Amino acid sequence: MQIPDIILASSSQTRKDLMDRLKLSYRCISPDIDESPQGESHADDLAQRLAFEKARVISEQFPDAIIIGSDQVAWREHAPQCFIGKPLSVENAIQQLKANSGQNVYFSTALSVQQKSTGFEQTLVEHYHVKFRDLSHEEIERYIQLDQPLHCAGSFKCESLGISLFEQMIGQDQTTLMGMPMIQLCKILRNLSIALP
Repeated sequence: MQIPDIILASSSQTRKDLMDRLKLSYRCISPDIDESPQGESHADDLAQRLAFEKARVISEQFPDAIIIGSDQVAWREHAPQCFIGKPLSVENAIQQLKANSGQNVYFSTALSVQQKSTGFEQTLVEHYHVKFRDLSHEEIERYIQLDQPLHCAGSFKCESLGISLFEQMIGQDQTTLMGMPMIQLCKILRNLSIALP
């Protein structure tokens, strides 16, 4: 039986690194979608819509391929409707980390796997959260300079020096925090007869 093409609908280096763990042949195609909120009242809804849309757009172009879309939305405790985006500038990163200091920050990470030709589609949301320790202004500035987390929701890279910002990490699968829930992805791929390991 021929294994279908696998396409990661992303340009994220972190998601590529996660996919590389699986030792599968795949390629990356970045979907061109509008990632701004469209009236969603909870981070789960926004993350789920974006992951689904990323996979759907690429699935339309490659109907026989297995398409993997993922998206992550961060939010602070008691405010799931106030989304924390990518800072994109040092000033915004400083403000985000000041606001995160001493707080619980939650992550809604959605995964959508689609294969248009067979009608397969499964979309889900996994959760993870971190408790930030109290951060000084000097620590925040030093961290940003060293790790450059300007394209990361919440202004940190947990797979790098960002781990030093936390008191605690809580969740079932650390890759959920990194941006793609790999345990769930492996389960779905096995259901599609992709051999893992």
